[in-house]
Formats: sequence, structure tokens, C-alpha cells
Amino acid sequence: MEIGCGSGYVITSLAVMLGHEGFVPYYIATDINPHAIRVTRETMDAHGVYAELVNTDITSGLEKRLAGSVDVLVVNPPYVPTPEDEVGFEGITSAWAGGENGRSVIDKILPAADNLLSEKGWLYMVTLTANKPSEICLEMRKKGYASRIILQRSTEEESLHIIKFWRDSDSQLELNNLNYWSKLVGN
Repeated sequence: MEIGCGSGYVITSLAVMLGHEGFVPYYIATDINPHAIRVTRETMDAHGVYAELVNTDITSGLEKRLAGSVDVLVVNPPYVPTPEDEVGFEGITSAWAGGENGRSVIDKILPAADNLLSEKGWLYMVTLTANKPSEICLEMRKKGYASRIILQRSTEEESLHIIKFWRDSDSQLELNNLNYWSKLVGN
């Protein structure tokens, strides 16, 4: 599954690559921009692959149907720090406008990802240094996820990180212990 499919390049590349390996998973891609959905369909058609495309905000309307069933979730969210009032604009602005610290959309995606991912599911998310990736990792750690920055690239304008998240029984145990001790001492 891809949240924010844009041009369809990522979901199409994933489908083509896995198709060559003999995998035939069910693909779903969402985007808030109807033009992005059309372009993604064209990209997929040009490469002979299929995905269910849903014009929605993050995963609205899909939560119950997909809860706990997504094995791979990829997200290249709007992460550029902008004024909050630019978040969710119609058109191309929605592709990059991330609000304060570029986190407005990211902070909505994290709980959605937690709901959607299967027990063995992976989340891959692109972030900027300005998004405070270590804070994002800590937030997911509190939900029982381990994480690792699997790729980092810098240019003069930005420093990008791709973070991989997965459910981690050790971090879940730590979280349960922390909750237990917090209740015990009254915090």
C-alpha cells in the first residue's frame, strides 16, 4: 500500500519489481488529489500493473477494511515545513505542504499506519531532517515499533531519510513495563 501516490512511480515500481519475482500481492494506493489518482492510473497502465486507487485523505474510509492486514506501507508524505494553512490545499501544494516542522501530515499518518500494519508489516517513510526523524522514531517506539534509518541522502537544499518501522516484541515489552511502573508510582 502507498499513502500519497502522487505520480504513481513508487507503487508502480514496487508492483513491477515484485511481479518479476513472481509475487502477485494486492496493491492499494491513496492520494487526496484526484489528478494524482488519474496520473497514477496512467503510470500503472503503461507498465501493465494494477492497484486499487482511492481518492481520500490518508486512509479515510479504509481503516476497518484494512485494519491489521497491510504487510508493506510506503509513504513519501508532504514533509516540507510550511505555514499550517497550506496543509491540505487543493492541487500541487498538497504534495509538499507539511505544516509546522513538516509534521502535520506525518503525525496523522503514524496512527493510521499503526492501525493498518499486520503483525509482520513494515512501514517505509521518507522524512527531512527538519521533520525530526528521531522524534518520529520515538513516537513509533511508544506504539511498540522498532525503527532504522535505511537510507540518508543530502543535497544543498535538504537532507532526506528513509525510515523503516516494524513491530518489535522487545519494545512492546518495554512499553508494557513502563506503563506498569507508571501506574504503580501513580504517574
